Amino acid sequence: MPSPDDLSGRIVDALWKAGFFRLRGVLVGTLAFQTYAGPLGVKLAGRPLQTQDADFAQFWGISENIGDSTPPMMEVLRGVDPTFNSLSNISDPFVFTAYRNAARYRVDFLTPNRGSDDHQSRPARMKALGGASAQPLRHLDFLIHEPERSVLLTKGGVPVTIPRAERFAVHKLIVAVERRDQAKSAKDILQAATLIGALAIRRPLELAEAWKIAWGGGPQWKEKLEAGRERLPETARTALANVVARAAASSRRRRKQTAL
Repeated sequence: MPSPDDLSGRIVDALWKAGFFRLRGVLVGTLAFQTYAGPLGVKLAGRPLQTQDADFAQFWGISENIGDSTPPMMEVLRGVDPTFNSLSNISDPFVFTAYRNAARYRVDFLTPNRGSDDHQSRPARMKALGGASAQPLRHLDFLIHEPERSVLLTKGGVPVTIPRAERFAVHKLIVAVERRDQAKSAKDILQAATLIGALAIRRPLELAEAWKIAWGGGPQWKEKLEAGRERLPETARTALANVVARAAASSRRRRKQTAL
């Protein structure tokens, strides 16, 4: 089972101790991907595990109403590495959604954008994140809805909250299409393919349901899902198609039996 690099591990450990996961925060991105090895019984290795950043997400409504907060985020991060500094946001120089150290390791805080596209560039102030704000992103509400638990294998093991694996896999197909960085896009597809292969065996119904929910998101969702699916290796593309087809056939049989 994979373990993170030392700095990533210490950052996640520090946020856990600061209460981030207790406050219903979710670890996303490549560090979350590393934690699926245990729950899915799949071997993870190579380029899909490499990262120079850590991404954390929280719903704005939770942050606004939970009535608790982590310590100041700058204090938490500088407790790990004193060279961390906040990065100014173009839209609002007085709020900070990202932090970076002298080695250019980056920590980002994210939140779903459920409103207009105008909100994409406007940081959301997050009461529960100790002075940090968060960058609103499309499709993130799908990703972090009803997350699951896992462990990041650093030190004695850090308990983390992560997206459900099936939602992570489907979301990666969308993200891969949206990215301008082709290297990161290729890594997204590799991560999606790895999880789809495991989910087709371990959680086929859940994978089919996640695909169905995303497919129902509207024309733009469908367009991105189709484009992402076409980028999958043939084995993963076939596994996904088979899972979705079996789930659809099972649903038709249930409807027929109910009608009888």
